[in-house]
Amino acid sequence: MKNPNCSVMRYFHSSEHKCESRGWLGCTQELRTASRLLFAAFTILLLGGCVAVGPDYVPPETAVPGAWASQLCSGLRAGEMDPAEVARWWTKLGDPVLSNLVDRAVAGNLDLKEARARVREARARRGITRADRFPTMNTSASGSSKHTSEKSGSGVTRELYSAGFDASWEVDLFGGKQRAVEAAEAGLQASEEELRDVLVSIVAEVALNYVEFRTFQNRLEITEQNLQRQKETSEIAGWRCEAGLVTELDVERAKRNLEQTRSQIPPLQASLKRAENRLCVLLGQHPGTLEDILSERKPIPVPPLEVAVGVPADVLRRRPDVRHAERLLAASTAQVGVATAARFPTFSLAGSIGLEALKLGDLFSSGSRISSLASNIAWTIFDAGRIKQNIRVQSALQEQALIRYDAAVHKALEEVENALVAYAKEQLRRRSLLKAMEAAQRTVNLVRTQYASGVIDFQVVLDAERSLLTLQDQTTESEGKITSNLIRLYKALGGGWTPMKCPAACANEKKQDLMP
Repeated sequence: MKNPNCSVMRYFHSSEHKCESRGWLGCTQELRTASRLLFAAFTILLLGGCVAVGPDYVPPETAVPGAWASQLCSGLRAGEMDPAEVARWWTKLGDPVLSNLVDRAVAGNLDLKEARARVREARARRGITRADRFPTMNTSASGSSKHTSEKSGSGVTRELYSAGFDASWEVDLFGGKQRAVEAAEAGLQASEEELRDVLVSIVAEVALNYVEFRTFQNRLEITEQNLQRQKETSEIAGWRCEAGLVTELDVERAKRNLEQTRSQIPPLQASLKRAENRLCVLLGQHPGTLEDILSERKPIPVPPLEVAVGVPADVLRRRPDVRHAERLLAASTAQVGVATAARFPTFSLAGSIGLEALKLGDLFSSGSRISSLASNIAWTIFDAGRIKQNIRVQSALQEQALIRYDAAVHKALEEVENALVAYAKEQLRRRSLLKAMEAAQRTVNLVRTQYASGVIDFQVVLDAERSLLTLQDQTTESEGKITSNLIRLYKALGGGWTPMKCPAACANEKKQDLMP
């Protein structure tokens, strides 16, 4: 609370005054003197400006490696990323259904809608903070009538009417309000970066679930094809048993193999439905609304032959989570200035001008004018160290914000490095699986021919068919992982939103589109 003993109040003019020569709006010598004093005070403050106490924000300088630690192979290269391509990276997968789902998610996802509302909230809060730097003006009017008792008073009726304007302004001498505006501006920019971060995550989540859905679709198709093939094998075993060429054992083995494959279909169908339902929710829709667009079986989207990943510094400039942490650091730095400004005196001005009369008809007469002008200085001289401790609190919060920024930088580099390795290594795995699958297919063709000729035992046929099914399933799963790892790589690179300049350099520039 401000110490009243440190307040100096001077009323330059507060009286009814009559201007015979210039009417009720005329100015007396006293009012002209007060106006000149007020004008002089405003001129000095506007020309001299204010001193913004507290630290000035300087963007942190973080040492980052000049190149990626992981070896770039399997189509990855360190070339410069095309901002337009990275902003809409999913179009490089060449799947119109995926592009349609992403566009619908950007428009309907509930998390994105909430993030946009937080941006509007932050923008409004910034407006409130900015308004605190300007004078406040009010107008009022009142009228009263009081009749006293003839027994206890004069028995007359007294009336009082008044109308006027008043204004007040707390001058930002030491920049506390300026620092508050800086903090609100940085908070708004942090909210915009948070929106971009949510956008990057939602786009990647839609693409990952879509690839997962297509992967389950293809795995289900492979299982159904193998089930049909094993039915044929079971029929061959039955015919040979009826002909007395083999025992009942081969028939039972064929049935066991057939039912074992059939048992894999329900879990795949359940996983397929879960992926579909998740896509519906990501689009802000009820489960079951995407059956028409997803019912047709299609292959897993194939990644492009080459992907430019840039250098670590490029990623840090694009990653919304890193940019968000940097803006929060700027806001925390400004809050230190807000806390520091409380150590200095405050200076405020107040004034009013209006009309006052005992009769309504006299309210606009020349002698009804009233006016006042006042100044106030307040300075907290003792608070048991409260202000000092608050400055320490804000300084500690600033230090925490800097640590979180450094952590965001390390996390960003870690995610990219992991995505680079996962994408490259999964392609090597798929190449080996393809070779093994081709060999397994040739093996199945050979053993089925040899079994029909009575050369080999039926168990060899069953083992070959199970191996082929396993390898086909693993190969399809690997194809899905390759595309999924590419999606995670684009997410780690900060892809999925329209690029703009670093927020530290564009605090006062026109707001740009946040959508891809």
